[in-house]
Amino acid sequence: MIDRQHRSARTFAVFVVGAVVGVLFWGGFNTFMEYTNTMEFCISCHEMRDNAYAEYKNSSHFTNASGVRALCADCHVPRDWTAKLIRKIKATNELYHKLAGTIDTREKYEARRLEMAERVWAEMASNGSRECRNCHDYHSMNFEKQQRRSQEKMKPAMEKGKACIECHKGVAHKKPQTGDEDD
Repeated sequence: MIDRQHRSARTFAVFVVGAVVGVLFWGGFNTFMEYTNTMEFCISCHEMRDNAYAEYKNSSHFTNASGVRALCADCHVPRDWTAKLIRKIKATNELYHKLAGTIDTREKYEARRLEMAERVWAEMASNGSRECRNCHDYHSMNFEKQQRRSQEKMKPAMEKGKACIECHKGVAHKKPQTGDEDD
């Protein structure tokens, strides 16, 4: 009888310890994932601070009349947890390139700008500009308050279900030269 009580107590203790360790691991993992979405983390390496961040500071996503600021993660990291995890896994490739020094000078960064931009554009096109739509939604737009040219472009884009990136390349960062004037 006592042996069975000890087994039950040990089983319960193992379960409690496992639950506590699981909660601590999950909490730490999630906290770290959220930390990697902060501006401080994004610009902690000079490649981003001196290039992408410097350009972003001159964009309407950084300073605008409404005072609303989009951070790096707002545009580059999905909000949905599963999609966010997939994006973070893909970001390990960026760590490899950091270690390899692929874009550690301005010249190397500029040489790879188009390749990096095309990768982001393709991702945004494939997901319907999901991150853009966290803030910009066709159905929330008041077309009558837009400038005439914007109305002429946005209404047909909405009707066709166009992704934002199809027309808005180079919004927060310098648009690379593609050789195609329609980009």
